[in-house]
Amino acid sequence: MTTPPAPGPPRAQRADAQRNFERILAVARTVVAEQGTQASLRDIARRAGVGLGTLYRHFPTRDALLETLLGRRFDLLAERADALAGTRAPVEALKEWLGEFTAGAAVYRGLAASMMATIDDENSPLHASCAAMRRSGARLLARAQEAGEVRADIDGTDLFALVSAVGWVSDQAPSLTARREHLLSLVMDGLTRRDTPEPGAG
Repeated sequence: MTTPPAPGPPRAQRADAQRNFERILAVARTVVAEQGTQASLRDIARRAGVGLGTLYRHFPTRDALLETLLGRRFDLLAERADALAGTRAPVEALKEWLGEFTAGAAVYRGLAASMMATIDDENSPLHASCAAMRRSGARLLARAQEAGEVRADIDGTDLFALVSAVGWVSDQAPSLTARREHLLSLVMDGLTRRDTPEPGAG
């Protein structure tokens, strides 16, 4: 006689757990925006109205919480890059996407540093989603280069080093946050292809 499978948790219990999960994430977005990626987990639990044990059941470590929170952000940026590729001219798609990337870095204090730390660390819980996001951004860059609008000697590593630097500066000097768009425009100026004659030519 076959033993029937053990019943799962009651539907109401699962729904309550999902509500707690989403509430914790929503509060974590706010707290990380205020305190950075080293935000207090105890503060997140208190403001979400759940016990610290409930938070740890969903997110056993700080990295697990950041993996979900920042991973969702990276996933959205990857999806956004793909959407812009189908609806915008190449250089405009790249410019708009980079603007959204740096705006996200301003909201999630420490995002730029977290992203840079995961680039070569395959064991990081953020590595996969970060790498997918970077590949999507690099495709926008390649598309703009193929259109002849962006200089050919820039690759994805250069691009993310530059825009991450803009995000990092805003993290370190909040007084420069208001100049983020200006700094990004300078980066775009540097990326834009200019067919100028060599000195002494002509």
